[in-house]
Amino acid sequence: MTKLILAIKKPKLFARKIFGGIPRFYRLYISKDKFTINVRRFKKDDAKLALRIDYPSLNNNSIVFDVGGYEGDFAHKINAKYGCKVYIFEPHPKFYAKCKERFKNNHNIIILNYGLSDINGKFKLTDSVDASSFYNLDEKNTVNCEVKNIFDVLSEMKIDDIDLMKINIEGGEYPLLQNIADKNKLHIVKHYQIQFHDFIDDASNKRNKILSSLRKTHYNTWCYEFVWENWALKTHIKK
Repeated sequence: MTKLILAIKKPKLFARKIFGGIPRFYRLYISKDKFTINVRRFKKDDAKLALRIDYPSLNNNSIVFDVGGYEGDFAHKINAKYGCKVYIFEPHPKFYAKCKERFKNNHNIIILNYGLSDINGKFKLTDSVDASSFYNLDEKNTVNCEVKNIFDVLSEMKIDDIDLMKINIEGGEYPLLQNIADKNKLHIVKHYQIQFHDFIDDASNKRNKILSSLRKTHYNTWCYEFVWENWALKTHIKK
């Protein structure tokens, strides 16, 4: 009865709920779109298992890189659970400012106003909330941002090992990870939590090439293709 009253009082809202779900229903049950299915599976499993913050080996001596920190939600959760030191790499000035304000009293969360990549430079970034990217640029809606070569950053910080690197950088994951792989340095990170993006040209082949390298040093603990996946360092790998 309550739903019926809501439908009578707010017909537009009711119509959006009914008809807005049709494309998703089609992708799930008719076309069986793999990405849509993986998103649904991941949301269900992550809600039950808390996959993205389930790292029992982390502690207050651990180092976490949050590459593509956005507003700092992941950094907050992982720091609150394990007390680890988190470096947030957020090139977008607005989200960087939000993180600075949010964590101003937390000395274990360090916010840096640049992204990690295979090169050093300044670029235009699409200003698109949580989907901001250096790719598919809309020249009318961009901000100037900076990226740094990950190995220059590690050298500057005097960091040799990273316990967890979470990567969500809207296509920038490919050059970043390929650079680490090309230098045979994938082993410096114990856990990779990666969101690969499929809007990049030849995304599947680029992802497969990176995974081929990752399999030499890491094993896959869980995977929802082009949604989120996690890779853990094999214990016998020598550094």
